[in-house]
Amino acid sequence: MSSNKLKIAIGADHAGYEYKEVLKDFLAPNYEVKDFGTHSTASVDYPDFAHPVASAVENKEFDFGILICGSANGVAITANKHQHIRAAICWENEIAALARQHNNANIICIPARFVSTYLAKEMTTTFLTTAFEGGRHENRVNKISC
Repeated sequence: MSSNKLKIAIGADHAGYEYKEVLKDFLAPNYEVKDFGTHSTASVDYPDFAHPVASAVENKEFDFGILICGSANGVAITANKHQHIRAAICWENEIAALARQHNNANIICIPARFVSTYLAKEMTTTFLTTAFEGGRHENRVNKISC
């Protein structure tokens, strides 16, 4: 995988598996996407996939991450344990835009049980193409890590 395309790390638990597969296919023409699992709808533990995605983004191996589970809470809580991760739960397109513009979020967390695949694709596109505004938000974002 060597090109000028943004690198995206993606992972999901069993509840997010089908959305992960849809998003991988949707993103493949324009992004380099690495699938960190899961690879079926068999029950799994979301931290087993959220931690590797968060680590890959935190270590700058990937530009952004996408995590999907039923509510998005489990993967967001897990990813946000990483010092330089700002994982945002998004359920509307405007939330995805604001997560990037105001919070410089680097992982979008999608609640598969509460949004359509259409909305998941729309939010992901918005998230990946929206720039951080900086300015007054930069100071706030710099205060997040502890």
